[in-house]
Amino acid sequence: MNLSFQTSSLKSVKADAVVYFIEESKTTFKKRIAELRKLFGKRIDHIIELENFTGKDSESLSILTEGKLASPRLLLIGLGDEKKLTIEKFRRAAARSAKQAKGMKLKHVAMVLPEASETITDVELAKALAEGAYLSLYKYDKYLTENKEKKNVAQLTLVSEKKEIEKEINKVLREVKFVCEAVYLTRNLENAPGNELYPESLAQIAKESAQKFGYRCTVWDKKKIQEMKFGGLLAVNSGSERPPRFIILEHNAGKKNLETIVLVGKGITFDAGGISIKPASGMGEMKMDMSGAAAVIGTMEAVARLKVPVHVIGLIPSTENLLGGAAMRPGDIITHYGGKTSEVDNTDAEGRLVLADALAYASIYKPKAVIDLATLTGACVVALGHYATGMMGNDDELMSKLKTAGEATYERVWQLPMYDEYEKLIKSDVADVKNVGGRWAGAITAGFFLKKFIGKYNWVHLDIAGTAILEEDLPYAPKGGSGVGVRLLVEMLKGWKTK
Repeated sequence: MNLSFQTSSLKSVKADAVVYFIEESKTTFKKRIAELRKLFGKRIDHIIELENFTGKDSESLSILTEGKLASPRLLLIGLGDEKKLTIEKFRRAAARSAKQAKGMKLKHVAMVLPEASETITDVELAKALAEGAYLSLYKYDKYLTENKEKKNVAQLTLVSEKKEIEKEINKVLREVKFVCEAVYLTRNLENAPGNELYPESLAQIAKESAQKFGYRCTVWDKKKIQEMKFGGLLAVNSGSERPPRFIILEHNAGKKNLETIVLVGKGITFDAGGISIKPASGMGEMKMDMSGAAAVIGTMEAVARLKVPVHVIGLIPSTENLLGGAAMRPGDIITHYGGKTSEVDNTDAEGRLVLADALAYASIYKPKAVIDLATLTGACVVALGHYATGMMGNDDELMSKLKTAGEATYERVWQLPMYDEYEKLIKSDVADVKNVGGRWAGAITAGFFLKKFIGKYNWVHLDIAGTAILEEDLPYAPKGGSGVGVRLLVEMLKGWKTK
């Protein structure tokens, strides 16, 4: 979708429909209707009364303009109580209007920029509207051969009479387009079936993105992985006929005086659970067990396009976790990169095994910070549902940065405790650590397992099991792969204060 800004009045803007946002509060509602009355006369009062439109945040109203506006249709979108308006409310209102326009098969939609306030600027409003509209229109329909939606909104124009904000708005719209396209890429990777997306094809897609947008991509094959003694990745891969891959992505390679941030993404392209096999019901969702890897690729693409002045490394250990004659067994002991060992108590706790190698390897970059993203535990979904990402780490400042970025993007994170008492749950009698800690606090014990393999760097673990894989549509994220993590990380990296 193309994004643009136009200096124009509501009356003059030309589009298939123009969207006008209205608050529910009586005084402001009357003010907005009075503005429309100047264009439509008392007809607008009759329509509002007939349709019982009051500006609630669940309401919308489509009106044929009959030549009163340059656009043939006016969409009134309720915002709710103006005292409770937030950036997220505007994001969701834009999403509702974009979905309605799509349902009406409109190609060009204009949105009149609402009034800025003491707490929300014109630029913030523009960003929220563009994000909500763009992200809401995504649909994974690659394999649909019947009833495929052939039309979508192709153009979104934001409209204001303030000429002085044009430069800033155009800049933020460019940023929104790059980031939303990266989210689309992430969602496409998450939703792709396992027979299309596997370690080799995931690596190829990463290569193509890197070549197109100017960042570096290096891919290790199985022989190289064996040479580097990535025991966790090799053990999980042993049940699959498809070879593993280790993907290394780099933005701002070779540039000096930039701090290094390493992003690590779990790349299990399909997880059957191995010998500790998962139940058949819902197993199809496990094509999305590589959502952490997808988010890292999407983030790398976005920061490269935005030329974010930070040295960013992406590390992706990728394999399938299947059942084969050579598959790892409960009771096996693995030697990871760096020499630490782990006891396999459950082959379905495989994500932490591959991440252990990558987190240990991250030390070679002498990073300022390392952030890993993984659909790691069902326990995190039980704890937080689908509305917050579980967060653990060893650095309060880094977690605070992610929390701030999460509030700004509404990709919210919630810190889980890492009390010393939890660590004893993953104690092994025969290895340095055991890969599961029993029934209780599963998300936390998984975090403690990862902590065993980190180096001397600031580290945060993000368990996106609930936020990456959605059971139903959210306002601007579809059922299936949500693309979570990209906007969160880009927001944080944009604000990173380097040397």
